[in-house]
Amino acid sequence: MSSDSPASPASPFAETTPLGLLGLSIGCAALVPIAFGWALTPAAFRTAAMFCLLFGGGCQFLAGVLGLANKNLLGGTLFTTFAFNWGMNAWVLSNAAEGRAPDPTILLSVDVCFLLIFAVLAVAFAYHSALLVAFLGDICLLYLFRILATALHTRAFGTAIAAATVVLAAISLWLAFAVLLNASAGRTVLKIPGPLRTPAPGQK
Repeated sequence: MSSDSPASPASPFAETTPLGLLGLSIGCAALVPIAFGWALTPAAFRTAAMFCLLFGGGCQFLAGVLGLANKNLLGGTLFTTFAFNWGMNAWVLSNAAEGRAPDPTILLSVDVCFLLIFAVLAVAFAYHSALLVAFLGDICLLYLFRILATALHTRAFGTAIAAATVVLAAISLWLAFAVLLNASAGRTVLKIPGPLRTPAPGQK
């Protein structure tokens, strides 16, 4: 998810992408039992909330801020923005454990905004890797399902949301493992597909 892969020698910090992606995958893993309806107790909500806050939010916030310091505009922007959303996920889960639900109208409005943000980011990441487009595309689908579920007042999209969460975790792990293993081995162990689009001459 870096604008330059690997991080350039001038970057003050090591490549931060694996940290953000591993945190994201752990946050997704904590949500999977809830999304599929396997664990809907107050204890499950409270436990998932902490994983979302510490890993989904904490790891991505750190990766995003350090990524911006490394002049990684796209990765740093994505991770930092998404980190605060995981903080909101933790807040929603904590309140669910106490029997309190957030206002659906506010959530719907914000989800529409997030869908627009991630759709534009998907276009931007098309200049870096096809797998990153799939990553952002899955996030867009997840938000589309959430929007439809809220707008139509239905739980019919619950399984689709859960499946999109699993796919998101899987792509995150592949990307993180690829960056870590390829850098350690000095060769391609796990392949990350190339870009779908070519930047204009003179652009990176």
